[in-house]
Amino acid sequence: MAYVIVWEFKVRRGKAKQFERAYGVHGEWVRLFRQSPTYIRTELIHDVRQASRYLTLDFWASEAACEAFRADRKDEYSTIDARCEHMTETEREVGRFSGFDADVRLWRDARRPRPRKPPA
Repeated sequence: MAYVIVWEFKVRRGKAKQFERAYGVHGEWVRLFRQSPTYIRTELIHDVRQASRYLTLDFWASEAACEAFRADRKDEYSTIDARCEHMTETEREVGRFSGFDADVRLWRDARRPRPRKPPA
């Protein structure tokens, strides 16, 4: 069972691309989270009706694992948060969720690079 934290952001005018780079799948936050074997993935979604509104969904193996990583990396969290602060007008935690039909092993395996098959 996965543990998911959902955040809502209102992005400042002219900062959308920068925000998407920082919070997207190859962004600064994901690079930090990937240092934990208990991190599963992050999804960044954009509101199609309200251009400045984005949500992030951070998937972890458990609440305890997420909180332990956050406590261990609190200085890095603060540093990245300070660097990203100028991109948003507002940021709020929407909630913390569990009970998704997400096989944690499946998502962990999906994150690993797969070896390429040699050309035939």
